[in-house]
Amino acid sequence: MAIRIAGVNIPMEKKIKISLTYIYGIGDTRALKILADTKIDPETKAQDLSEDKVNELREQVEKKFVVEGDLRRENQSNIKRLKEINSYRGIRHAKHLPLRGQRTKTNSRTVRGNRRMTAVSGKVKAGLKT
Repeated sequence: MAIRIAGVNIPMEKKIKISLTYIYGIGDTRALKILADTKIDPETKAQDLSEDKVNELREQVEKKFVVEGDLRRENQSNIKRLKEINSYRGIRHAKHLPLRGQRTKTNSRTVRGNRRMTAVSGKVKAGLKT
C-alpha cells in the first residue's frame, strides 16, 4: 500500500521525516513541525505508520499548508504579476537573468542556462568571403 499525500506517493522505505520532504512546499523544518503536531516520531519508517496516523498526517498537510499544485500556481502568478507591472525583478525574470543582485559577467549559468557563447561561433571563414 502506497501512502499518497497531496497527490504525491510517499516512499515507504524511508523515515517519515524524509518522506514528507518529497512533497513540494515541505522541507525539513516544516516536516518536523507537522510530525510534532501529529505526535509521530520522526524516526519512524513510513511503512510502519497506522492507517489513522496516515489520515491524520494527510489532513494536517492538506488543511494547514499550501503545497504542490496550488503553491506552484501561486509562485507562477507572483512572477507573472511582477512581469506585468514591469518591476525590476519582473524584467529580470523575462530576460532570464539573475534577479537578486548577482554578477552577470561570470557565474550566472544557473538562471541563463549552460550555453557557452564564444566569439568565434558566428563568424564566416576568411576564405569564403568575396
